[in-house]
Amino acid sequence: MIPKSFVQELLGRVDIADVIEAYVPLKRAGSNLVACCPFHTEKSPSFTVSPTKQFYHCFGCGAHGSVIGFLMEHSGMSFVEAVKELAGRVGLAVPENRSSAAGASPPDRIDELLEVMHRAAAFYKAELKKSERAIAYLRNRGLTGEIAARFGLGYAPNHWQSLAAVFEDYGSGVLTDAGLVISNEAGKRYDRFRDRIMYPIINQRGYVIGFGGRVLDKSEPKYLNSPETVLFEKGHELYGLFQARQAIRAAGRVLVVEGYMDVVALAQFGIANAVATLGTATTPAQVHKLFRYTEEVVFCFDGDAAGRRAAWRALENSLEQLQDGKQVKFLFLPPEHDPDSFLRAEGKDRFEQLLTEAVPLSTFMLRQLTERADLGTAEGVAKFLQDLRPLVKRMSAPILALVVRKRAAELTGLLPNEVDQRLGFTDSPRAAPPPPAARRRCSDPYSRLLERALAEPALLRDLAHAALPSPETHTAGSRALFQLLDQCLQLQEDPTLASVLELLRQTEAEQLVGELMPAVQDLQKLSKAELAVEVAGLVEHLRRRSLQADAARTLASVRSMGELSGPTRESVLRALSGAKPVKGN
Repeated sequence: MIPKSFVQELLGRVDIADVIEAYVPLKRAGSNLVACCPFHTEKSPSFTVSPTKQFYHCFGCGAHGSVIGFLMEHSGMSFVEAVKELAGRVGLAVPENRSSAAGASPPDRIDELLEVMHRAAAFYKAELKKSERAIAYLRNRGLTGEIAARFGLGYAPNHWQSLAAVFEDYGSGVLTDAGLVISNEAGKRYDRFRDRIMYPIINQRGYVIGFGGRVLDKSEPKYLNSPETVLFEKGHELYGLFQARQAIRAAGRVLVVEGYMDVVALAQFGIANAVATLGTATTPAQVHKLFRYTEEVVFCFDGDAAGRRAAWRALENSLEQLQDGKQVKFLFLPPEHDPDSFLRAEGKDRFEQLLTEAVPLSTFMLRQLTERADLGTAEGVAKFLQDLRPLVKRMSAPILALVVRKRAAELTGLLPNEVDQRLGFTDSPRAAPPPPAARRRCSDPYSRLLERALAEPALLRDLAHAALPSPETHTAGSRALFQLLDQCLQLQEDPTLASVLELLRQTEAEQLVGELMPAVQDLQKLSKAELAVEVAGLVEHLRRRSLQADAARTLASVRSMGELSGPTRESVLRALSGAKPVKGN
């Protein structure tokens, strides 16, 4: 792994504006630079680059990050590739921290697990070259060596402890935590994956976080996936997304299929904008992630009953992620085919023709509901509206929801206002939503401190020396804040927002910081002095709350001990004298 200290030095030498301008034309707007966002389609610029903060942010889609993050998102580079690219620009040699499960302790648990997964992937890839049987299987499926290399395909040998050749400490708990090794009830350890084609699952930053393994014969289970780990959550990841990002943007759509082999086969036929779910139904988190890359998501399922059920689950999980101007569609193949077999039987042109005929979400939804109810009867109309109500109420695209309601009126023969009443909509105007700042306000004072520190990272050093009281029960905000303060004490220079984001890369705090970024952007309108006043107020609030809690504990202890002694009385008085009531947040 690349040492974090080197990453911080690199960020201090690279100018983010120079790098981004090579990909996106930037225009000066005050102290910042602006452009139309390269990560989503827009007509007016909402993408800003701050040379002083070395940070980019899109107010439209929420994309943000350092110059490293930009290269990873825009060019499809892995983290290591992006660092090496930038280091080459400024003439720095990239050092590598070769910690492993069998060697010295790595900087943190995430680095250790990533290193283990990287070494396992390299081992499986090397083993594929040695197995004529595995190579023959892939050739019979029509794959070339180029496509196999692109997706990093490998082979897990048919031995109980093949990974012992890679990891000297085969008994290490890290191998179990990574999902590579299993221990049975008798304590015997063995490889999870044996005699399988291995499909590495790569996250958006180019790191291997899990595997899918497919048998070469008729054995069961046909597919075996990594278990959920600190690195890998099935409901948040998509197979092939890392390789498909550029093709998705170029095509203006993403194709979601069900299997690893479908993604690889589509790529073999030149359809590179496909991804797959990981053995589970499509989740809202996956749909949300895909809408960051494109405005059109097409789900491709078999045309049989099971495929229709899977499509309906995908529809339900897409409703709250919809936005007007973005589309979800459904493509159904003949029941006897999956994408892999259809392409080999019918060819790319026929597949792309079907793709143009994909059914929009609203059409599929209304079609399914009308098939379940007889609209020629009063009872059927009632059932149709009853089934439609929870779906249309969940739709987060107001214009689309309105069109669906009008179409429902046409189908049932009712007046639009009658349908709206039955579906729980009224003609009265909706209350205006709260302003963004109010909606994003955190109740947790530690998260509010974190927001302000991110808006003005120079305040982090002051906070690190402020003896901030720890909460009795840690929250995500307090954990992220204290983790960041520990990291900042090791920096030689004042941190920037970009350097902070890189310190938190691949940590538990990274997701929370991403959620706070809209509020951080709002807070950056304030001056450093104004933010410092707010930070001081929050620190004082936390100190008073801590003193109050100490006083309460001391009083409880005293009551349990009976009559006060002299020293105890003085202790109580001291605690009470500094513990003023807390008057809210």
